[in-house]
Amino acid sequence: MELHDRRTYYRAFQSHDARFDGRVFVGVTSTGIYCRPICPARCPRFENCRFFASAAAAQEASFRPCLRCRPEIAPDLAFWRGTANTVSRALALIADGALDGEDSDVEKLAERLGVGGRQLRRLFQRHLGASPIAVAQTRRVLFAKQLLHDTHLPMAEVALASGFGSVRRFNETFRDLFGRPPSALRRKTGADNSAREGVTLRLAYRPPYDWPGMLAALSSRAAPGVEWIDANTWHRRIDLDGKQGRVAVAHLPARNSVMVTIHFPCVKALPAIVARVRRVFDLGADIATIDSHLARDPKLAPLIRKRPGLRPPGDWERETMAVVQDNAPPAWRPWHAYAHQHLRMANHG
Repeated sequence: MELHDRRTYYRAFQSHDARFDGRVFVGVTSTGIYCRPICPARCPRFENCRFFASAAAAQEASFRPCLRCRPEIAPDLAFWRGTANTVSRALALIADGALDGEDSDVEKLAERLGVGGRQLRRLFQRHLGASPIAVAQTRRVLFAKQLLHDTHLPMAEVALASGFGSVRRFNETFRDLFGRPPSALRRKTGADNSAREGVTLRLAYRPPYDWPGMLAALSSRAAPGVEWIDANTWHRRIDLDGKQGRVAVAHLPARNSVMVTIHFPCVKALPAIVARVRRVFDLGADIATIDSHLARDPKLAPLIRKRPGLRPPGDWERETMAVVQDNAPPAWRPWHAYAHQHLRMANHG
């Protein structure tokens, strides 16, 4: 789905407006590359720009991700939540690898969701501007690109971690998309290390973010021996598919990000673990819009001013979002958890 309010989006790219980061991507026809609004490259000519609602839509239109602004680390805005419960559930399953491998089957995914394949494709086009297969492939490519840039994982582990069925398919996809092998995109030099030794990634959010409030909420519900806070960092033991590991999450306020360090023996589990971290820390929230909405309530307005960026923690084990009809108005969003978190923090000082 291409966005048609071209003048507005072009002005956002001209001014490198960070408020649009994660909301819109520009495909540049003269280069075949798509970028974030904050890309440091010179702004392209207006007539060479096409605008898309998601990275998957840009990639499905045959644009490749920019190597400078790195679309893979853009804030993962969950703007589709509150508009299509089926899409949100599908994306959670895709993040867990439902469409990875050589035998990806949209019909089977749709069956798990209780809808037809045609309806699922229609919902994805409406809300994300791309097909389920395109969304899954973009997720794989961008996660692999982040691992190539930010880790020393061997190529075979990068391929497995990002959901490619084989190293051959991994290499073919990158050659088709970038015109070069995956190894040519690697920035860091040094010896390879296994995922068992730890993988550290940076996950972006849209500011503001009340990190002390999030840690306080997580601490109040932490299960002894499973979750704990140490030196302003959240730790959790992982028990997934019969294997054990651990994850640590620290705050990088200067970069509007959290730093996630994962130790886990199965590299294929990395995307699922990252998806759970995003859910627990509510990294996909458009918090400025949420705070603006809640501030309309005279009782909540002073609490919003006192604690901007306060978010409710999500659940590690499962998605805990409100069930919303697929034909709900696009502007609607369940705000209850955010309001409850502000009231709870107010009651605890």
